[in-house]
Amino acid sequence: MEKQRERREDSCGKTGKSAGERSMRERILSFLLIVLMALLSGGCRESVQMASEVQTVEEYTDAQILLIATTEMNRYRAVYTDQIWEVPLDDKGTTFQSYLLGEVRSFLEEVKMMNLMADEREIGLSSQERERIQELTEDYYESLTEADKNYTRISQEEVYGLYAEYYRANKLVEELTKDIDLEISDSEAKVITVQELRVSDSNEAQEIHTRVMTEGVDFSVVARAVSEDSEIEKSIGRGERSQEYEDAVFSLMTGEIGPIIRDGDAFCIVKCIDEYDEEATLERKQKLALQRKNLAFHKIYDVFVAEHSVDLGGDIWERITFSEENTSTTADFFEWYRDYMGQ
Repeated sequence: MEKQRERREDSCGKTGKSAGERSMRERILSFLLIVLMALLSGGCRESVQMASEVQTVEEYTDAQILLIATTEMNRYRAVYTDQIWEVPLDDKGTTFQSYLLGEVRSFLEEVKMMNLMADEREIGLSSQERERIQELTEDYYESLTEADKNYTRISQEEVYGLYAEYYRANKLVEELTKDIDLEISDSEAKVITVQELRVSDSNEAQEIHTRVMTEGVDFSVVARAVSEDSEIEKSIGRGERSQEYEDAVFSLMTGEIGPIIRDGDAFCIVKCIDEYDEEATLERKQKLALQRKNLAFHKIYDVFVAEHSVDLGGDIWERITFSEENTSTTADFFEWYRDYMGQ
């Protein structure tokens, strides 16, 4: 068990920064489905009335909410420091702290909704699944520092509740989408790497095209000197640009320069650097499969949401404050789950 824990800690350390650089909403989108992040069960404070049914659900405890909020706090703190919390994001003065807490609240409400849906469809956990979640809970809880436990006041039982609902929501999605065809062809997912030169004048574009087609002229040097877009090298996937652009660019071989392309108000000259980026294509194939799965899930899920509502209110959201005084370094709840469960 100790060796397993060490491997998981190594994995969390390697992946923590990249995860921290993504927003919570992006993580939700990329981690199985837009609502896939299902968490929490555990001790109740008060009940939430459902919209169209006489039904109640247990809310999450303050400790459970604090655990997830602090996980997110530490993720962003590691990248941007504590200076980020009071940064205004709009004309209304919404701070980054307020925005992040809003995201956490919306996320937890979606999680609760998914578990209600699992109840209705009688999707539960097997004894083996419960045992595995219990093992994860024990290892994760042991990784928490005294500062973590003092700040969140989380119990091992509450952590188990979080992980159980998180797992159960994943299981709900798998059950509802198990018959969906997720096969994405290489052609549909194909990604190419190009160098793109953009100018707004057609005559200038013609002169530049003649120059770059001259033997011995370095396309990238010319592009960096004259392009009105500072980003020269780009990865392009099917469906991301206009049809005219795709028709011209996706027919290029590696090293080939295409004709002048009208792209909105600009004129583009493109050189193909890699006619088939295998790694990027595989990544995009996975992304497209996820989108297809997400769409299929929401056709069912959105009907349920239209008939039910969950509102996780309470004063906990006003009492949470991100600051330097908070010395909690809570280990990443989500990274532990992914590493342990392989999801």
